[in-house]
Amino acid sequence: MNNQTVIVTGAASGIGLACTKLLLERGAQVTAFDIQEDKMRSSLPKNNANLMQVSGDVSDADVCQNVVIKTIKKFNKLDALIHWGAAHSSACWDELDADECNNIMKVNVTGTFLIAQAAAKPMVERGKGAIVLCTSTSVLHGVTGGEGQGGPAYVASKGAVIALTRSLARALGPKGVRVNAVSPGITETAMIKDYSERQRNAMKQRFPLGRFAEPNEIAEAGLFLISEKASFMTGETMHVNGGSNFG
Repeated sequence: MNNQTVIVTGAASGIGLACTKLLLERGAQVTAFDIQEDKMRSSLPKNNANLMQVSGDVSDADVCQNVVIKTIKKFNKLDALIHWGAAHSSACWDELDADECNNIMKVNVTGTFLIAQAAAKPMVERGKGAIVLCTSTSVLHGVTGGEGQGGPAYVASKGAVIALTRSLARALGPKGVRVNAVSPGITETAMIKDYSERQRNAMKQRFPLGRFAEPNEIAEAGLFLISEKASFMTGETMHVNGGSNFG
């Protein structure tokens, strides 16, 4: 990670916050990007010359382009994007309305594309770079929503990220840019704050490791995928789910 310049989205909390801190510890230059400006400011280290914080809406193309421009202006280059930021929806099929569905798609699908598009342009000019997107194990299980778990809008949006990863990987690979995705299992973040104790216990029974992930454990997958250790990986989805896909 030493001397890499990385944009990390969702940096105010959870996996994005853990990822930002790990990158800084390992000598990277980081632009932390999140819509929650106050939370990001209070959560991240103070007075670190290798850290720049930018707030804004990832579903706004101008904002995404501005994040990239600011990053290159401050650090002179952009090596990687790790995109954890997302909106969550627990509404079940019979509760979900068009406005909520469209908002989830706007943030999780259009926003994912826009930040990847903005980051890819200077990478293509340099002939190298790595992009990591974030899908979800909920796509494998077809999770139905309720009690805090992802509903059809969230699951559909994360399924679209897998398709987007493959499309971008094929388009950008010949230009020297790798694109992969991380598919986390249930992780101890604010996204599961509405899980009941009964639900938490029931979910843990699906995990051979008997627990949910810690944010650092998921963040490490993103760091691996932007590293030279993953130099021959592109278009892939890395599942980090504690074995929960076994059943």
